[in-house]
Amino acid sequence: MIEQDKSFFHRLVSNIDWYLVLAVAILIGISFTAIYSSGSNYGMSFRYLSVQFLAAGIGFVGLLLLTSFNYQYYKHLDKLVYALSFALLVSVLLFGSVKRGTKGWFDFGFISFQPVEIAKIMYILVLSSFLDAKAKESKRVSFLISAFAILFGHLVLIMMQPDFSSTLSYFPITLFLLYAIGVEPFYLLCIVIGGGLAIGIPLLETFFDMQLKIAQNETFLTNLALFLKSGNNVVYIISTVLVLIVSGWWFLWKLRIRIPIIYPVVLCGAIVLGCVSSIFVEKSLKDYQRRRLVVFLDPQVDPRGSGYNIIQSKIAIGSGKFTGKGLKKGTQTQLGFLPEQHTDFIFSVIGEEGGWVIAQLTLIFYFLFIWRALVIAKESRDRYGSLVATGIATMFAFYAVINIGMVMGMMPVTGMPLLLLSYGGSSILSSLCAIGVLCSIHIRRHTY
Repeated sequence: MIEQDKSFFHRLVSNIDWYLVLAVAILIGISFTAIYSSGSNYGMSFRYLSVQFLAAGIGFVGLLLLTSFNYQYYKHLDKLVYALSFALLVSVLLFGSVKRGTKGWFDFGFISFQPVEIAKIMYILVLSSFLDAKAKESKRVSFLISAFAILFGHLVLIMMQPDFSSTLSYFPITLFLLYAIGVEPFYLLCIVIGGGLAIGIPLLETFFDMQLKIAQNETFLTNLALFLKSGNNVVYIISTVLVLIVSGWWFLWKLRIRIPIIYPVVLCGAIVLGCVSSIFVEKSLKDYQRRRLVVFLDPQVDPRGSGYNIIQSKIAIGSGKFTGKGLKKGTQTQLGFLPEQHTDFIFSVIGEEGGWVIAQLTLIFYFLFIWRALVIAKESRDRYGSLVATGIATMFAFYAVINIGMVMGMMPVTGMPLLLLSYGGSSILSSLCAIGVLCSIHIRRHTY
């Protein structure tokens, strides 16, 4: 236990990770500045800042409360935490408001709340508890099945909203935590293959459809698209791959290279499951969502539609050059060409008005934040704290890579915000709560 003769605030000041605090403070400062500028064109600066300040204030209170709360209790309350997360996701389906086609919000008038943002943090706490308790069974397939049962409990409810972008963050969190606990990399590779097929098949079909619409003459891509448009051809390809996997295993076995049969079985199962899952993914994604996810490969395919956001974002970032155009002086931002500039494309605003200098400064402090989260994971007093910190670090890193890659035209337009920077009450509140859990782990690293 922590020494009783010291007050909580004394321990907090003495043991807090001040590098983490510095990084978070600077990132939030950059966020408020960029949000203020992005809202001025619409006369919304005061409203945006008011909501963000209110949410950040509530989040800061949550940060202090969660820092003072011993994170180890989450391990023993995992069933309650999971039940509460379930209740949140079910409640929003029953009583939530619809925004942008997603029934995922509780609307309180001045401010709204998206339960999935908190549910993700709760998922990390619950999955880490399960992995810590069952670590000795990590080599078994049944262990993976149980872990993914926890995952799919959340995914099914989130896809019913539907909120595809939120579901994406669950997969890297799960994979990194499974890797950290010692699951065989081969099984993780099979999971990646299955997930890649589930998402990739409908997106590839959409990309080929877009190519066929603009094709002026016959090319390799158009021929390939026409070939794959036939469902029978796709079935033949998948069947051939499965036969090759089994034949390869049999051939190696005859050469006395003994590969356990579980490996080809799991690999074939992942391929089949991924292909079947692609049908459900295709039905859950609207046509415009699929176009947005693939158009980054060639924004000029639909420059006035799905590719518009990426084109305007790249123009904004490029026009900022080295030192930027100055606060409230970015033409793409202030003239309204840049879409969703206070949320998904906030980094484009930073790049245009702050230039390369402020954009790089933002990346440096984001990197510092994630690095300190990983240090907290390494220095944790127990495996559970290490897993929780790893999950939180993975979540922030994934959001950053996807969002920054998106605004630069290197990643799909998924609608994922840049945590700590994008406008959004739910986002900043849940981010600060996650940081509170990190701080709780860090200040207790020397106690036993």
